[in-house]
Amino acid sequence: MRIQVRRTGGFAGIERRAEVDTSGRPDSREWQALAERVLASGQGSPPAGVPDGFRYEITVDGRTVYAADPRLTEEQRELISRVLKEGA
Repeated sequence: MRIQVRRTGGFAGIERRAEVDTSGRPDSREWQALAERVLASGQGSPPAGVPDGFRYEITVDGRTVYAADPRLTEEQRELISRVLKEGA
């Protein structure tokens, strides 16, 4: 499973991208379950955010959903954080 996160917005307006390929990872089932919950809770189009807030585009195996601060679910927040931390 390939998970991509694109973060835009924020005070400086700097875009950040990261990607994680879960194939062959010992924790791939955990990543898959989290990604499926995020896909279920995401929006099909970019939501309205707040000034200087971050907006996220989350793509899992070609399926994209959108989210924005401050209305992230716990699952969205966890997946975004993990991908941005561990991804390249």
